[in-house]
Amino acid sequence: LVVIHINIVRPFAGLSDVSISEDVPVEGDISVPVAASVTEDGFSTLDEPVKETVLRDLRAVGSKFVHVLYPRRSSALLRDWDLWGPLLLCVTLALLLQGGEADSEDRGGPQFAEVFVIIWFGSIIITLNSKLLGGTISFFQSLCVLGYCILPLTVAMAVCRLVLLGGSSTVSFAVRLVVVSASFGWSTFASTAFLADSQPPNRKALVVYPVFLFYFVIGWMILTFAPSQ
Repeated sequence: LVVIHINIVRPFAGLSDVSISEDVPVEGDISVPVAASVTEDGFSTLDEPVKETVLRDLRAVGSKFVHVLYPRRSSALLRDWDLWGPLLLCVTLALLLQGGEADSEDRGGPQFAEVFVIIWFGSIIITLNSKLLGGTISFFQSLCVLGYCILPLTVAMAVCRLVLLGGSSTVSFAVRLVVVSASFGWSTFASTAFLADSQPPNRKALVVYPVFLFYFVIGWMILTFAPSQ
């Protein structure tokens, strides 16, 4: 027991001889910089009202809608990406596809959850395919672009619902076919316009093909929709 006591005390035996000079300061303030969200004009977004925050986000979503309706090679969707717009479009399209004839007869029509899963799962598969082919775009940037480019097809679904109010006929089907085809081409063109520069030149076709199938499936669900009698 005596040996153990000596081994424990001996390393600290010299501490009694340590003295601190009075000239050395032993007190002070530690300042930790806090990065606050401050705009260029010096206004902190942490202090802005909730209404201003919501309006600012809505303006950003509306700006991205304009970029999709007028597609051009721009980095706006890639730089300031968000998933609010894709979520809004997905929910709107899923709601517009409800109440169909296939739903009432239990023939496997697109339910809300099915539309939701098809859109998001398809977007994830296309994004992973793009990354595996050497794309430089990030995961959420790709989801943002693919989600926002559903806007023409969502508008086409709303137009088809209005056309179907006059009844189902050959003329009605022809009108819906033209509207859905134009929207399908618009969505495909808009998405490839934003994603083209992020892919290797010799692999762009391998990236565009899944995008083509993705919007084709959504367009087919819209074209084959029939309201319940």
